[in-house]
Amino acid sequence: MSCAEWQIRSLGTCVRFQSGGTPPKDRPDYWRGEIPWVSSGEMAEPFIYDTSLRITEEAASTRSRLVPPRTVLVVVRGMSLAKEFRVALTMRRMAFNQDLKALHCADDIDSEFIFYALRSRQAFIRDLSTDASHGTKKLESDVLASVKIRVPALVVQKRVVQVARSYDDLIENNRRRIALLEQAARLLYEEWFVHFRFPGHEHVKFINSLPAGWKRPLLGEYAPFKYGKALRDDLRLEGDVPVYGSSGIVGTHNKAFVDDPAIIIGRKGNVGAVYFSEAPFWPIDTTYFIDNENVSRFLFFALHRLQFINTDVAVPGLNRDFAHSRHLIVPTESLLNQYEESVCPLFKMARNLKRQNNHLQEARDLLLPRLMSGEVEV
Repeated sequence: MSCAEWQIRSLGTCVRFQSGGTPPKDRPDYWRGEIPWVSSGEMAEPFIYDTSLRITEEAASTRSRLVPPRTVLVVVRGMSLAKEFRVALTMRRMAFNQDLKALHCADDIDSEFIFYALRSRQAFIRDLSTDASHGTKKLESDVLASVKIRVPALVVQKRVVQVARSYDDLIENNRRRIALLEQAARLLYEEWFVHFRFPGHEHVKFINSLPAGWKRPLLGEYAPFKYGKALRDDLRLEGDVPVYGSSGIVGTHNKAFVDDPAIIIGRKGNVGAVYFSEAPFWPIDTTYFIDNENVSRFLFFALHRLQFINTDVAVPGLNRDFAHSRHLIVPTESLLNQYEESVCPLFKMARNLKRQNNHLQEARDLLLPRLMSGEVEV
């Protein structure tokens, strides 16, 4: 089918919009179910397999909305619209909140084709959003419905989806492999340093509930926190240096604030979240970071096990003095080195897979606009 045979249609002629809802938070019984409930946070990923919150069948049917697998969801309200238009595909039966719209496709429209068509126009659709109350953004339904897309016959739509999905399938497979590699390193940490089943443990005496030679220093003595530095969005220059906030990488910049391998800890917002950066990066002021000689994968997993609590009243926050007062369990230097040598190959493989994904994403994003316009025949 040539490009000339593709029709130009408004999105509103291809789909029907459905709004979501949020069950009352004062009904804890509504939040003890097995149905994933999607909010804009999960929409940062293109394919949604699960969510952090789940609701019951009753809550989903009376206070939210249920959609089947392969339903397209889009964000129509929230701060994320200031930066991006989020579109995702459900991979199982799910419910969703009022900041999202579900797109139910006409009989002659493939849902994954709409998914990729909208992804190919994300920047354009983002710029159609307007200001809402409390400084958030909104995307009106009539504006979204008026967005024009090129649509071929259904059989061609499915061939287009196969090409686009081949990239995302490879990316997803790599992500799963990365997760397995990181899980292997974490499980080895727990085996050695939580359950004390490290090599040679049968011949080691315990003194004060710790293996001989192990220590229990204060975190502030072993790995003191440093404050991140503010870097507003409008001051970030084009570059490839990751900018870390309490929720992970939140952008890029053209220079680093920290050059050495370091660990980032959420200070405001996502309190106690822990990230590891081997490359130079910029930690903003919602984070702490550690960049001393004790930075290691061991410390990364040890910090994950510390129970950091919110110590600021108005805004969730982590007080540095409180964090520094926590105790770590630190093994002998020889065992620590043995652990790092054991997990180093795992993280090297993970880095290679992440680089592969970056290349795949770049290739997909270059191809997608041409593919969805009919310029590339399939």
